[in-house]
Formats: sequence, structure tokens, C-alpha cells
Amino acid sequence: MSVLSADRYRRPGWSIARRLTLFLAGMVAILALVSWYMVTSFAREAAGRTQDNVLAASATSIAETLRSEGGEIRLELPYASFAMLGALSEDRVFYRVSTPDEVLTGYSDLEGPEAVSGEPAFATLPYGDVTVRAVSIQRAILSNGAVVPVTVTLAQTRDGVQSIAAGLSRQAAVLSAIVFVLAVGIAAFAVRASLRPLNTMAQHLATRGPSDLRPLRRQGPPELMPLVRSLNRLMERLEGSLRRSEDFIAEAAHRVRTPLAVVRTQADIALHSVEEEGQKQTLRRVIRAVDDSSRSASQLLDHAMVSFRADNLTLARVDLPALAKATAEALRPTAQMKDIDLTLSLSPAEVEGDEILIQNALRNVLDNAIKYSPAETVVTLSVSAGGGEARVRVADEGPGFGDAPAEQLTERFRRGDKVEGVVGSGLGLTIADEALRAHGGRLEMQTGDNGRGAWVTLVFPAA
Repeated sequence: MSVLSADRYRRPGWSIARRLTLFLAGMVAILALVSWYMVTSFAREAAGRTQDNVLAASATSIAETLRSEGGEIRLELPYASFAMLGALSEDRVFYRVSTPDEVLTGYSDLEGPEAVSGEPAFATLPYGDVTVRAVSIQRAILSNGAVVPVTVTLAQTRDGVQSIAAGLSRQAAVLSAIVFVLAVGIAAFAVRASLRPLNTMAQHLATRGPSDLRPLRRQGPPELMPLVRSLNRLMERLEGSLRRSEDFIAEAAHRVRTPLAVVRTQADIALHSVEEEGQKQTLRRVIRAVDDSSRSASQLLDHAMVSFRADNLTLARVDLPALAKATAEALRPTAQMKDIDLTLSLSPAEVEGDEILIQNALRNVLDNAIKYSPAETVVTLSVSAGGGEARVRVADEGPGFGDAPAEQLTERFRRGDKVEGVVGSGLGLTIADEALRAHGGRLEMQTGDNGRGAWVTLVFPAA
């Protein structure tokens, strides 16, 4: 995979919820704009149609007053005709009544649309410095035995109609904005509600430890089931791989320690049977190398066991004084070989934890203390409780932790600078630290009194 491709996969993208919300918000925005445009268009059309209807009614009312008297065409402008126009808006009104030969009344320069007898004709025309909506109605009047066509033209400015249309348009815009906000909120809620099963599944997986590879049993939407089945198959393969790795480590450690024990036994026999000093030195180096290898194999096995059990603890009530005493008695023969006095100071204390991991951590710390202490010294193992914590302290009279920060010694294969000549793998404190962190505890390390010795304290939450 190229660097650019790797960077593209590492960069976080937009979440599905954000993408769906933005997509739905965009669709709602388009629909809101379309609805606003349609409402605005309908408002303008309705206002214009209303004006046309009022203009036609007013012009018809005027045309109905036309009559012939003494060979002359007469009319009376009805007040109701102009009152109807005034009810629509406060626009200016212009009118003209004319025959083909003369203007009977009104504005002589007012031009209207060409009218057809009996049907009103409408047009939007400029008049002076304004734009007007005009209607023309033609009516035939019998005068002196002749039919005279009379045209009634009525015009009105459009400010009122445009104001009504603009008001409706603003109301439509406000309504569209409200609908948009509500729709986006509903869309966001719907998206989150739809993705809640996926988030619940993710939270359920996040609470599991690395060794918890049970298949998912939660039922979800059909769209998520292919993902659930794929995850279950992946966890099944991982569980098989981890089990094979654990079996391999245990088998490898057993197969390494068994021949090493045989080699050490034979080297001990040879050491006591040879007389030449050079051969004895060689055999001692062989024994030392075998001890180093055997110890490394044992601690590698312990570390693997801690790693596998730390995320799937077998919890039970553990009596720390009893466990500390049993561990100390198991290591007492090793301490007696160096004339080390192993003393105990035990107070009642209980913790909730995995007894195998706790014993493993304590054994490694106590073994380190015995291993690094000079002969004819004292190693003290004490158990105490207080302040909601249970504490197991191992104090020795050895060279201490050296000049490097003590916390660094919990790193794998990290050893202090005062351990030259002592067999070790650098995993003892690592095992203890991981076991304690699995129990929610901590490992405290400090130099003993007068700058000599090492104090290692295992701190557990009290039961």
C-alpha cells in the first residue's frame, strides 16, 4: 500500500450520522426553497387574479350605467365601482370612457387593451411614470338609430398587489425556515435513533477485554447482521489463534525446561567429579547459563500466562496473609541456600481478585528480593490493610534499584545497573505490574532506609 493510501485510511472521515444529517438537511433545504418559490408564485398569481376580478367587476358596473338620451350617450359613474378598487388597496385608479369618435369622460391619454364586445381584455401597461393593470370592456349603445361601440377602460397601479404578494412571500419564507429547522432536527434525531443499535454494539465491544472473544448475541437491524456475522467469524478465528499461541508457549516452555534440568543435573555431577580447576570453571559457566535459560523460560511462561488471564480474571475472595505465607514457605529453601532470613509480618487483609495472578506477582517480587540480596541478610514480607487498600511489601537489603528511575524497571527485559553477575531475565517486575494493573492496583517501588535495599509494595483495592 502506498504512503498516500495509508494516510487516506488513517485520516478520520466524517461520521455516518453527520453525512446522513447533512444529506437530509440538503434535501430539506431544496424542498423548502421549492415550496417557498411555489407559494410566492401562487401568491402573486392569486393577488393578480383578484385585482383582475375587481377591475372587471368595476368596469362592468360602469358599463352598465351607459344609456342613450336624446341622441347622446350618457353615463353615471357609480361610487361602488371605485369603492371596490379602494377595498383592494390604496392604489391610484384611472379610467376612460370613449367612443370611436370622442372621449366621453376620464383620462384622455389612458390607453387600454383592445377589447372584444362582451369580453373584458386585460393588460399590464406603462402609464406616465407608473405601471398599471388595465381592463377594457366594450358595450354597444343604440343612439339615433345607430349602434355606437363604447369602451370602458379602467386601470389601477400595482403597488398594493405587489405588497400583498411580498407579504405572503415573506410569510412563506419564515414558514419554510421554521419547517427547515424542524425537519433538520427531526432528521438528526432519526439518524441517531437509526444508528443507536450500531453505537450500542460498539459500546458493548468496547467494554470487553482483549481476551473476551465471545460471539455477539445482540439482535439488530437486518442491515447490521452481515457485520455481526463477520465480527463473530473474526473473533472465532482470533480465539483459535490465541488458544494455539497459549498452548504453544506452554509446550515450548515445558520442552525447554525439561532438557535444561537434565543438562544442569549432569553438569552438577560433572562438577563434583572433575579435579582440574579450568574444567570446574567451565562447568560453572555452563550451570550459570542453564540457570539463566531456565529462569528466562519460566518467566516467559509466567508473563504469557499473566497476559492471557489479565483480561479474563477468575475473581474470588483472596486471603492475602495466607497467600503470602504459602508463597514465602515455597521460596524459603532458596533463601536458606544463601543464609537469608525470610521474616513475615502479617495482618488480616482480603482482596477480590485472581489468586493465581496475585500469587504469581508476589512470587516474582519475593524471588527478586532473595536473588539480589547478599548472603546472611534479611528479607521482610509484610501484609497490611488500611485506607481502602491492602498492601504487601517485600523489603530486602540488596543493592537497590540503581540510578535509573525505578518505574522503568517494569518495562519488559529492563534490568537495573546493579545486577551484574546475577541471573535474571528482566520480567519479574513486569509480571507483577501487569497483574496489579489487571486488579486495579499499582506497584510501588522505593529505595530502603539509609539508601540501601529495595522496597517493592503491591497495592490492591481492599475487598
